Amino acid sequence: MAQTSVPDRLVVIDNASSADQGDLISAVSPLVEFVRLGTNVGFAAANNLGIEMLRDCEFVALVNPDAFPESTWLDRLLAAAEAHPDFASFASTIERADGSGRLESAGDAYHVYGTAWPSRGGGPASATLPRQEVFGASAAAALYRREWLERVGGFDGRFFCYFEDVDLNLRLQVAGGRCLYVPEARVRHVGGASSDSGREFAIYHSQRNVVWTFVKSAPPHVFWRYLPMHLLLNVGSVVTYAARGHTRTLLRAKRDALLGLPAMLKSRRTIMRARAFDRATFDANLRSGVRVLLRETRP
Repeated sequence: MAQTSVPDRLVVIDNASSADQGDLISAVSPLVEFVRLGTNVGFAAANNLGIEMLRDCEFVALVNPDAFPESTWLDRLLAAAEAHPDFASFASTIERADGSGRLESAGDAYHVYGTAWPSRGGGPASATLPRQEVFGASAAAALYRREWLERVGGFDGRFFCYFEDVDLNLRLQVAGGRCLYVPEARVRHVGGASSDSGREFAIYHSQRNVVWTFVKSAPPHVFWRYLPMHLLLNVGSVVTYAARGHTRTLLRAKRDALLGLPAMLKSRRTIMRARAFDRATFDANLRSGVRVLLRETRP
């Protein structure tokens, strides 16, 4: 409500939290539509519910409950969207809310081997970054053209949480939906504040979903060329996390990733039939090379 451009509609999805804040939230403004779910359906499915409720809107902005946008955040994203009608999504400058003065994300980066990370994560938040095309937006605070979300089917509810926005970004790219990073649209983000499930929960979902994303959504020229490296990446993850005491979690994640492959391959056929990307543009938005992978990813 502090935005210089107040949204036409504002939907709050309570994913079966332990707090009963419906009356408090609804009292903020009559614009607020509060939905309390009886079961935690996960980040992906809950966002899909909100997106479905906003079918009358041209744009949908997603904001995590632990993300705090500057008052001009939405204005600047909408201005960028109006100036760039050929882009499907718009990424924010996300700063860590811990007072460190560091960036959390300047858009998301995706490597041809199948892993992803927040671009410029850990860099100085004061750095002047150019407006540029990127692989995708962090869904913690992003703007989407709703027609594009509908075109690619929104988030994949099977992912539950973690890597679900990477999968969405990859499917948007495959469909020809490009993403623009808007540096002047700034947000502070706590990160993980809305989940108390612990590190094992995050490791399990991210390590399962990294496999599903690559198998389901990587186009053929990436999938077949880099499949061996994707397999090595997964072996490396098991070894790395085993050394840190997470062997059971990693093995369970990779087992469940394998069990889910038939469903992912079925979805892949649908996604690939609808691919409409320019290959040169698509490839330019992906990272490649072992040096880049080692330099920019952090365990």
